[in-house]
Amino acid sequence: MTLKDQIQIVAANAQGAFVPPSEAPKNTKAEDAGPTLAEALARNEQLAEKIEALDAVLAKPLSEILADREKADEAALAWDRFGAMWMLSQRAMRRVALDLAAQLGVSEEDIVARAMTNANAVLNGADEVDLDGTIAPAQMAHIARHRAFLRKQFRTG
Repeated sequence: MTLKDQIQIVAANAQGAFVPPSEAPKNTKAEDAGPTLAEALARNEQLAEKIEALDAVLAKPLSEILADREKADEAALAWDRFGAMWMLSQRAMRRVALDLAAQLGVSEEDIVARAMTNANAVLNGADEVDLDGTIAPAQMAHIARHRAFLRKQFRTG
């Protein structure tokens, strides 16, 4: 029951008399009744699990909580640096490819089309060449684990 359900402000009519409010109709819809018992129990269980998880974190000594955060920050920084290194190497290799293409009289569009063809060949398992040992089997396995995501990135058209 809300405060509005308990208090009603009645406006005066033209003669200054107050007219009693009319009775509001009772809502008997199921959605107005609130959650069912099963829904309430399920929600209670979810909240109990969250409280247990928070209690587990709060039961740790503060030094351990901070150490976990420091480890997470170090891991995030390592991934960020790896991403920067990857982007740098991609830009450098693109520049090399375009410079060599210019020397051979090949257009940038042809180079990009060829790169897309090669990427799709790797994603489809058609290119198992290790490029004279520069591609480790672990790298190919890593690509294979993320194949569905990577296919979206190298979609043509």
